[in-house]
Amino acid sequence: MKSDEALLWSVGQADRAAFRELYDRHADRVYRFALSLVRNGHLAEEVLQETMLAVWKQAEKFRGSSKATTWILGIARNQAHGLLRREKKGERLPEDPTHEPDPAEVAEIDVRVKQALEHLSPEHQEALHLVFYEEMSLADAAAVLGVPEGTVKSRLYYARKALAKELL
Repeated sequence: MKSDEALLWSVGQADRAAFRELYDRHADRVYRFALSLVRNGHLAEEVLQETMLAVWKQAEKFRGSSKATTWILGIARNQAHGLLRREKKGERLPEDPTHEPDPAEVAEIDVRVKQALEHLSPEHQEALHLVFYEEMSLADAAAVLGVPEGTVKSRLYYARKALAKELL
């Protein structure tokens, strides 16, 4: 099995099979991360597609100074924040209000924890998601967020305190 870095190199050479394999490996992770940021399944799917399109177009720019996962999630973060900015400015059309959310998606999320997470700042939410849900190291999470490792530690500390207060 090829490493993610080797797949990215192949994708940079326009290898569609390598892209499919990379997509299959990372789509769920990117979607979950996007969902934690945009809090809407349709928007998260859009972030996933935009992220993977950017990976296809920019794979040759990957230099290997970070893990492939870190690089891909960094792109996803930028895509999600860009989408949220466009939403705020009203540059996007509103979602179809008649669409019902996917029951499997709703069932996955414990209501009480979700409510507690919503009380956290976006910075704390991102740090928690990357470290606990994506199981990233502090260094990798810091690279995705573009902040020092100590900042990630601090965000996790205060996020845990806030969650404990909310959940008790």
